[in-house]
Amino acid sequence: MRIGDVMTQGVVTAASGDSLHSVGELMRDRNVGSVVVLEHGRPIGVITDRDLALAVVADGVDASEGAGRHASRPIVTGEAAWDIEEAVAVMVQHRIRRLPVTDADELVGIVTIDDLAVRAGDLHQAQQITAEVARAALPEFYFHQRGE
Repeated sequence: MRIGDVMTQGVVTAASGDSLHSVGELMRDRNVGSVVVLEHGRPIGVITDRDLALAVVADGVDASEGAGRHASRPIVTGEAAWDIEEAVAVMVQHRIRRLPVTDADELVGIVTIDDLAVRAGDLHQAQQITAEVARAALPEFYFHQRGE
């Protein structure tokens, strides 16, 4: 199965110059946890609700600052023609839970690790995919403190 078959096509995007405040409003209004940041129509990064909380609340960044400065970079993207397994491998390697999907350098969708796990069609495989990315994305101490 290809990631183009399971991706969400309606990607929520913002321009790199859009304020963090407007990106937060966009996330709230569209009920999403991440926004792909574009510059000249091309994806340059991803900003998550966690990024916003850490920047604005924890670090005291002015909410009028541009989102592009706070987006995760460099962006890691996948191709719509990739197999699910290839997408999972890239997500584990780069420790990411969201993968913007491109086709000929154009943003055509986004896929999350949960999308891939559910579409795997096998509960055991789905749990394994989610666990692999979680282990890759979280610091090692997270697992040691819980005795795993």
